[in-house]
Amino acid sequence: MKELTRDDATLLELVDRLLNKGVVLTGEATISVAGVDLIYLGLNVVLAAVESIEKSQERRAS
Repeated sequence: MKELTRDDATLLELVDRLLNKGVVLTGEATISVAGVDLIYLGLNVVLAAVESIEKSQERRAS
């Protein structure tokens, strides 16, 4: 096993905080040729721990 360094601990804290609070990533891309839009891509990603999502749903239900 590898010993955690100070940098690793900071990264782990950041990931832990993001998963506990949750994060939403949104993106869009359009592919066009000669000014004509051919393909539109939309992306919405929710990243959170399952436990955090369940707690959020319980709060909404009450």
